[in-house]
Amino acid sequence: MHRFFVEKEQVIDEIIEINGTDVKHIKDVLRLKPKERIEIASDGITYTCEIESLFKEKIITRIIDKVKGVNESPVDIILYQGLAKGSKMDLIIQKCTEIGVKEFYPVATHRSVVKIKDIKKEQSKVERWNSIADEAAKQSKRDILPKVQNIISFDEMVGILKDEDNIIVPYEDEKGNTIKGSLESSGIKKMHLIIGPEGGFEPKEIEKLKLIGARIVTLGPRILRTETAGIVASTIILYELGDLGVI
Repeated sequence: MHRFFVEKEQVIDEIIEINGTDVKHIKDVLRLKPKERIEIASDGITYTCEIESLFKEKIITRIIDKVKGVNESPVDIILYQGLAKGSKMDLIIQKCTEIGVKEFYPVATHRSVVKIKDIKKEQSKVERWNSIADEAAKQSKRDILPKVQNIISFDEMVGILKDEDNIIVPYEDEKGNTIKGSLESSGIKKMHLIIGPEGGFEPKEIEKLKLIGARIVTLGPRILRTETAGIVASTIILYELGDLGVI
């Protein structure tokens, strides 16, 4: 059954209205008709719905059944990803959404190869990344739609995280500490994961992260590409604290 996402305001009594790009996809790509059923996820609830009417800019569905979603991890991973060039950011967002990451912050660090100065260009990239997250969330049957936030600077990220706990930073020059060894409690509900860009972090950036309590860790003896590191680190965290590998 095809799955779609809506805001909770679109759920009114026994009716859910779908709008936006999903309308064209349902009508012209999937070619769904009235009386056919779809899944709609909203605010952690999964609804089984029957299509009632299809219009040019909206689709009206009626709720047949609803259950609390069970496909989300008990641990929220917030990924702060150093900007990567080409299609690497697309891959990171797609695969980390499939794994279970809840939120993304693209971060412009000192060594980021990608430099975005045009606001319109930045907005276009963020819109595309959110579209990628949307498609990956549908495919992987997520109960919530991860959000890709606007691009922030390294110092803005530090400001966001200065009062937060459970900050993990994989770093190629770290040889001792591991992610597993840095997970102090099985009751952790939120993890902030910071991944550097292609050029890695500057030593002064690592020092700033240490000052706000970040734990600097190794991902092993081999150097991973930036598009691999976030996937691997997220997998380790969700295996240790979440639901990966659990039936």
